[in-house]
Amino acid sequence: MLHKNIGRVLKYGVLISTWGLISTVVIQIICRFTPIATPSWTEEASRIFFIYAMAFAAGLAMKSNYYVHLDMFYSRFSKKFQHLLLMAIPIISLVLFLIMAIYSMRFVMLGFAEKSPSMGFNMGVAFFSMFIMSVSICYYLVIKIIKNFRK
Repeated sequence: MLHKNIGRVLKYGVLISTWGLISTVVIQIICRFTPIATPSWTEEASRIFFIYAMAFAAGLAMKSNYYVHLDMFYSRFSKKFQHLLLMAIPIISLVLFLIMAIYSMRFVMLGFAEKSPSMGFNMGVAFFSMFIMSVSICYYLVIKIIKNFRK
């Protein structure tokens, strides 16, 4: 149940962020071709929506193995070394993303003292996307590691 809900939250996060990005870009396009002045907040909002869309999608990409694999090199290795790589790469990635999760929370805390230039919201909100990305990737890496060790 929890597994399904995490995936659902990430999917809705991607959808909402992507629709927000599309909406702000459409506003920018309409304003450029009409006498209406382009609101200053649309550029920053587009950037934030894009960052959040990528943050939510990163975990889902890990879940579905949508990251780039260098099969040309991988297939040239011995079966024993291929198996070692299949075990080691997720563990190394997990360690790196755990470190990122820890330090991203520090970054979020530092962002509470800043305000965004055009929208005026707390920059900790923008920086929180790094935490979402690293935690969601860690979650799916743990699942992948458990599956690898069961095989």
